[in-house]
Amino acid sequence: DCAQADDWQMTVPDRTAHHVGFGEDTRIRDIASATESPTPGRSAARNTPPASSVTTALRLASVDLMSGAGSSTGLRVRLATVADAAAMLDIYNPEVEQRISTFDLRPRTFDEQRRWIADRSGAFSAVVAELEPAGEAEPSIVGFASLSPYKERPAYSTTVENSVYVSRQHGGQGIGRALMNHIINVARDSGFHSIIARVEASGEASRALHATCGFRLVGIEHEVGRKFGKWLSVAVYQLEL
Repeated sequence: DCAQADDWQMTVPDRTAHHVGFGEDTRIRDIASATESPTPGRSAARNTPPASSVTTALRLASVDLMSGAGSSTGLRVRLATVADAAAMLDIYNPEVEQRISTFDLRPRTFDEQRRWIADRSGAFSAVVAELEPAGEAEPSIVGFASLSPYKERPAYSTTVENSVYVSRQHGGQGIGRALMNHIINVARDSGFHSIIARVEASGEASRALHATCGFRLVGIEHEVGRKFGKWLSVAVYQLEL
């Protein structure tokens, strides 16, 4: 649990992207059930999670935050819907076009984003962080997160990969932390054994958040990507649940 950790601006490469991050193949591949029996005391990780994990994936997590000038705001983590596509693109596409937090090279279209949301279900459903300002202002989406299958082969089905993006205008407010806590809880309640995070190696804020939330560095993939004319390395983190 990283609930007491300092907040960090966080963006993480997602395997479902073009090359490393989000991308042209927006479909989530089916995960075959592992052939061996699950670890005692755990549910087997499946493409269709057990009922308890579906409840977890659908629940709303509320976090109270304090904004400046003493006014209160509420942060709610909820399931993403296709109606959130435009707001999610406002967060994601600038990372594609201006940053190296994702290894995607082409901005995602509105239709692609809608399909990406619609094609995810169960433990792999995307969630958004929705900030509810004091007064009559409309809530705004300030971040999103998801779990994805780690590898295709069935023996990997007990492991997932995480992805968290936070609006750069809303750093330092506990948003990345709330999203991270939510998807860790979903992974644990769904019976997964391990979460892998692949972070662009110079992303110190994201690396620090993962470390604070209990992830350990397991290796560096050196110069495995190229963007904006420079070689990029990936730090691989793991959390055993």
